[in-house]
Parts: sequence; C-alpha cells; structure tokens
Amino acid sequence: MSGRAGSNGGGEPAPDGNGRTVRLALAGAGAAVAALVIAMVAGGAATPRIIPGLPDQGMLTRWGLPLSKLVMDVTGVLTVGALLAAAILLPSDKGLLGRPALVYVKAASWLGLVWAAAAAATMVFSLSEALGMPVADVLGGDELTSYASQVSQGIALTLVVLFAVAIALFARGAITVGSAGGLLVLALATLLPPALTGHSASSPNHDLATTGVAVHLVVLALWVGGLGVLCAHAVRRQPHLEIAAARFSALALWCFLGTGLSGLFSVLARLTSVSELFTSAYGALLLAKTAAFALLGAAGWWHRRRTLPGLASGGSRTFVRFATGEIVVMFAAVGLAVALSRTAPPPAILPVDRAFELLGYTMPPEISLANLASLWWFDLFSGTLAALLGGLYLAGVVRLARRGDAWPWGRTAAWFTGVLILVLATQSGVARYAKVLFSVHMAEHMTLSMLIPIFLVLGAPVTLALRALKPAVRRGDRGPREWLTTILHSRFVRFVGHPAIATAIFIVSTYALYFTPLFAEAMEEHLGHIAMTVHFLVSGCLFFWVIIGVDPAPHKLPHVARLVVLFVTMPFHAFFGIALMSMGTVLAAGWYDQLGRTWGESSLADQRTGGAIAWGFGEIPTLIVLLALAFQWWRDDDRRARRADRRADAVAARTGGSGDAELDAYNDFLAKLDKRDRAE
Repeated sequence: MSGRAGSNGGGEPAPDGNGRTVRLALAGAGAAVAALVIAMVAGGAATPRIIPGLPDQGMLTRWGLPLSKLVMDVTGVLTVGALLAAAILLPSDKGLLGRPALVYVKAASWLGLVWAAAAAATMVFSLSEALGMPVADVLGGDELTSYASQVSQGIALTLVVLFAVAIALFARGAITVGSAGGLLVLALATLLPPALTGHSASSPNHDLATTGVAVHLVVLALWVGGLGVLCAHAVRRQPHLEIAAARFSALALWCFLGTGLSGLFSVLARLTSVSELFTSAYGALLLAKTAAFALLGAAGWWHRRRTLPGLASGGSRTFVRFATGEIVVMFAAVGLAVALSRTAPPPAILPVDRAFELLGYTMPPEISLANLASLWWFDLFSGTLAALLGGLYLAGVVRLARRGDAWPWGRTAAWFTGVLILVLATQSGVARYAKVLFSVHMAEHMTLSMLIPIFLVLGAPVTLALRALKPAVRRGDRGPREWLTTILHSRFVRFVGHPAIATAIFIVSTYALYFTPLFAEAMEEHLGHIAMTVHFLVSGCLFFWVIIGVDPAPHKLPHVARLVVLFVTMPFHAFFGIALMSMGTVLAAGWYDQLGRTWGESSLADQRTGGAIAWGFGEIPTLIVLLALAFQWWRDDDRRARRADRRADAVAARTGGSGDAELDAYNDFLAKLDKRDRAE
C-alpha cells in the first residue's frame, strides 16, 4: 500500500478515517489523564494537608488546575504538531500548501482556540490556588485583572491567551508554506512563558534550569506533536505518509537527543544529590518520566529499523499500530510532566546570600587574570549555541570533502576562531564577572558584537550551507536548502540587510539599551542575558555582513562605500564610551547594589572603566576589518583583471588581433602613418 493507498481516489480520507482519528485522540487523552491522576495521588498533590483555620481553595481548584493545565499543554503541543506537518513534513507546491496541509492548518486554528480557553481557565484556577479562595469568589472580584497584568505567572498565561488567539485567527487565512512556518515559530514561543515562571525560575541554579526547560519544551513539543499528527495522518490514510514519516524520523532523532540532554540539565539544576531521586515524590515522578523517555527512544529505533522501510512496500498498518502505542506513551509522559509541575522539588539548603539568589552562584573573589581563566561557568544556552555553530559547520565541510569539493581552509579557520572566542567569552570566568562588574560586561558586549561576528562572517556559513545542502527531491517542494534560499530573498532580509538599516541597528540599539531602563530590566532576568547575547551577535553579524560579507547579500556595496560606512560607524562607539565615562549615575544601580560586592572599585568607577573599554575596544576590530577589506579588494581586482585577460584572449583568437581595443586602434594608427610615409 503506497502513501495514497486507502484513500478514495482523490486523496480524501477513507470513510472510517474520522472514527479512527477520534479513537486515537481518546486513547491519547485517556493515557494523559490517567498518568496525571496516578502521579498526583502518588506524589501527594491530590491529598494535601489542610490546616484548620487557613484558607482552602477547594476540591474544584485542586483538580481543575492540573486538568486545565493538561488541556493547555496538550492542545499547545498538538497545535505545534499540526503546523509542523503543514510547513515541513508534508510536501508543498512552489510555496503553496497542499490539500492535506491546509487541513492541518485549519485544525491548528481550532486547536489554538481551545489552547486559549484552557490557558484562561488555568489562570482562574491558579489565582484561586494562590489566594486560597474558591473559584466563584475569584471570578466575582478585581483580583483576576491584577493577577493577569501584574503577577509573572498571570502575565505568562495572558500572553498564552493572546498568542493562541492570534494563531487561531491567522491560521484561518494561511495558504503558503511561509505563513505556516511563521505560525509554527509563534506556537513554539507561546509554549515558553508559563514554564519559565514555574519551578525553573526558583531553582538553585535558575539559569541552567530556565534554559533547560525552554529547550526541553521546544524539542518535546516538536517530537510529541509531530508524532501525534503523523499518526492521525496515517489513521486517516492521507497521501504522502511515506514522505512525512521519513522527514519526521530525521527530526525525531534530534528531538530525542535534545529532550534527553535538556532534561538531564534540568534535573541537575533542581536536585542536589542522586539520593533525592529515590527519597522524594519529585524524584519518583522524574524516574517514571525517564522510563517513558527510554521506552520512546526504543520505539523510535524500532521505527527507523522496521516500520519506516516497510512503508515503501505497503506496510502502513504496522506503522499505525506501533505509532498508536507510542502516542499513548507520549501523552502519558505529558501527564507526568503536568503532575511534576504540581509537585515541589526537594528543598535545597542554600546559603543565605542575596548574591547567590540573583546569580545562581556565590560572589566570586576579587577579579584577576587567574580568576578569569580558572572560574569557568557553564551557560547552557551559549554552550549549545557554540556546539551547534561548530557542529553544523563541520558537517557541511565534511559533506563537501566527501563529495570531492574543496572549501577554503581560511574560511574554516575564521569560523572556528569565532566559535572559540564565543566559548571563552560566555563560559570562562568572564561570564561570572560579567554579571558582577559593568566593565567586564562591557568587554563581553564588545567581544560579542564587534569581534566574534567578524570571524563568523568571514567563515561564509550561508555559502557553505547552499553548497552542502541537497535540493528537495520533489520539484517545487521545500527542503532545508529551499527554506534558506526563501529566507535570503525575503522582504525582511532585504530590509534589515540594507546598509543604512544594518548600520542603524548596530549603533542605535547600543544607545537604546544602556540609556533606557532596558538594561536594568535585562540584568534582573536570565532571559534578559540571553536576549542581550543574541542581540549583540545578530546585530554585529548583520553589520559586518554588509562590510566584509562573503555570503550573497541583497545589497552589494563597492569597496570605497564599505570603507566610508566603517569609518562613519566606529566613532559612534567612541562617543558611547565617552558618554559612559562622563555619567555621574550608575546604570542598573539596583542590580549592582543588591549583589553587595565588597571588593574592587565602586560601581561608578567601574562603569567609567567600562566606558574606557568601549572607547578603546573599537581599534582592534577596525584593524581586522581593514585588513580583510584590503585583501578582498585586492582579490576582487585580481579576479577582474584575470577575467579581462581571458576575454581579451578570446577576442584575439577570433579576430587575430591582440584582444585589447585601445592597443589595436593604436597599432592601426601607426600602420597608417607608416603607409603614408612609404607613399610619400
């Protein structure tokens, strides 16, 4: 049975497809609810100790909150899965969604509405639990409005409601692959706010826990949601099952690895000893979730070895049966995850230190070169970013080498130099002191925005990707290479890639960050540090792409214009440094005062040191860029000269002349003079 077998001719589902889909949904929902109930009862969340005289939210909230949260998580995951199937798993035709993909986009619209309603119900039950009041009393007062707009958990759920409604509305008119891909990114972002304000934000190592839970959610949603929609696709006997299953299999392997690593880091951030896995309810739920994860890994291996090859020969029934069991296990794992969020981690004995609460580690000793080199601090986000940048680039170079194509070693050296500097700037002692001293933060900022991007841009990653990635098998479909090409030719990239816009982002964003309350707010949260890191890298890469970029760009400047842009831009960083040195107030004073640093110079003096670093740092990147630009200019002139020589040789071969028009005209003139002299 092929991918179209079982349909009624034109790709429509078989008559009993809807009934099978309903049974599959009921099986998954039943597994999730059963796992939630069992885990809550076993973990003690279902029967908490009620102290007489203290307020109690009641049984409705005690069970309504986890159930509404379960519905919110499941519908969010299924929304991601539906959009994933439409944008990536199913083939398209010249950027337009096919009929099955349009069905899933429409399903994502309805799922988005249910997602928003479940998030609103979760907000009501969460407030009821927080105030210890029955739901009826919460709905009758003004507390709900305050909770939704002033408390972090309420704000997070409000964002889910707004974004889920937006997904539901925009999905109604989505007919292109690009629009489905944009909605998929929005759906993944919508999953994050509630989780980032839960146990992860209050764990001992909250930086590691926050990043770990964010990565865990994204890869788990792609994995569970994708498999759920793929099973529904198989049960309904829709076309292109073989293609969708093969694409999901490649994605599922990465999701499995990402889920395992992010889950491991999240456990390390919350538990202080291995024994807590066996002596606490939280640890028991973690072990149960780990067992489900291992079972899913074995099922994925079986899929790759047995059921996927069988699809090509018509064995879709085996795939459906096996994948249905996998879905039951997956949704049971989702139920365990909800119960885990309702179970408090074991209490950790933490030092009574305000700096530890803010940083996630004790105040480091007085800064020195030895401490900068030895006090390494693992940052999961930056470490993962560096690993991906290095690993993907190396994979591209290896693929070209196996194909027999050469790749300039200088570009490879430049790329890995940038990756190495990224590791040193974000993982060494610099990362520890960057949160404590403004001067070190400014050195890190300048390195991320003005030094690392130079080497990354010189590595020409886009050119490498375009050469290494294979075109889509189906004509008109979109694979990774087609997605990259579409993004490069998009209006957004043409806009931000304009030299004036890229330069404005590079300059104005620095002033906007430090001379507004944004810097103080970003220093207070780990997500703020991540946002600054991403912004520094992206804005720097965008600017130097315009100046010394090797990759294809929407706007190509002549070399003289590039020099002008470089010399016009760099003084603004010097002015920024002078402005910092001239200030009489401390930026983000509340943050630095709370740390209670007792060594080193004052915060204002350290800020002036940071201004001096910003003022003098620009000379090093400018020199590197000038050298790179001079080399590119020479290479370009040499290339043009050789091209002109080849063209001249070709003309000479055709006409018998030298190939140089001016030289031929001069020779003709001399010949005429000689002929005239002979005649006279």
